[in-house]
Amino acid sequence: MKNLFKTLFIAAALIISIRAEAQIINPGQGAPAGAIVYSLPMTAINLKIGAEYELFTAGPYARFAQKYLGVQAREENRETYRITSVQMIPYIEADPSVNIALNLGNNKNASANFLEMINQGLIMWSDSYAGKMEKIQYPLLAGNADFLRSMSGSNLTSEMTTLYRTVQSRSSLDRTAVQQSQVVEKSLEKRAEETANLIFKLRAKRLEIITGETDATFSGEALRAAVTEINRLEREYLDLFLGKTDFGKQTMSFDVVPKADNEKQIYIAFRLSDTQGLLPASNLSGRPIVMELIREDAATAVNMDATAGRGRVIYRKPAIVNARLTDGQTVLIQSRIPVYQLGNLMSFPIEIATGRL
Repeated sequence: MKNLFKTLFIAAALIISIRAEAQIINPGQGAPAGAIVYSLPMTAINLKIGAEYELFTAGPYARFAQKYLGVQAREENRETYRITSVQMIPYIEADPSVNIALNLGNNKNASANFLEMINQGLIMWSDSYAGKMEKIQYPLLAGNADFLRSMSGSNLTSEMTTLYRTVQSRSSLDRTAVQQSQVVEKSLEKRAEETANLIFKLRAKRLEIITGETDATFSGEALRAAVTEINRLEREYLDLFLGKTDFGKQTMSFDVVPKADNEKQIYIAFRLSDTQGLLPASNLSGRPIVMELIREDAATAVNMDATAGRGRVIYRKPAIVNARLTDGQTVLIQSRIPVYQLGNLMSFPIEIATGRL
């Protein structure tokens, strides 16, 4: 009977003595039986960038604008981009490079403290991830399709050609001129001249309608409709000389994941090209848009033993940085954000009773 009580006493003592124990899992190493696996948080900075592009398509008659209309026109297509909006959003996710196995034992304080640290974001479940949606919009390609309707006039004209033939007379051979008409394609300049004449005719007709110097009588809605149609035709014909400008928007999402071993903490977030718009950092076609993380100086430095062991849970205290996104010397956005992987590793006695329990 004494031996039975002695055995039960030893077993109870062993159960009571089970304490929380943390162990860092190396790559390829399995988790101990009965342990839960958690990870340390890391910060990924998501950038949502909006850009506006201006797509100018030169008119087919641009080089004749000065001659027939008396105005200068751009003769080359051009595409330009500029950044119009920037959003900086830090996301917290589990660091895949750090996995820690923790045996909470049978201490209720250990379990409660572990869940509280999860809620505070100091530690994370090993499969935690802050998912997000990426939206990408590609710009339109330039083309001359906008001018096809306005250029759909007659493409042929009649030209008179003088030919000579030899006629036998009584005394000699004489050359006689013969006029021959043939249909040929109009030259680009000829079509530009005709279009310019149409523009001037439309302007003269509009003035006649407005001033009432016309045989037809326009009033009310009829007058408004006539002037509106003349204005529309004039714009279409002018576009053939002055070109068309289209505006559009492009939106893309980029991620910057700070690295603790980057001493300068300077990253190329993405690139901007005048012809291709927003590009990833790996595409060297555009100029770099740079993100710089400037660490704030801590008021007091705290040194703690952050080695895994019995009775302690390891967690990360984030570093507060000023994240600045720049395009050359222009600051696009800056914000104060916490970056966990640049902070310090610390430990907490998991079995201690806190006021929140």
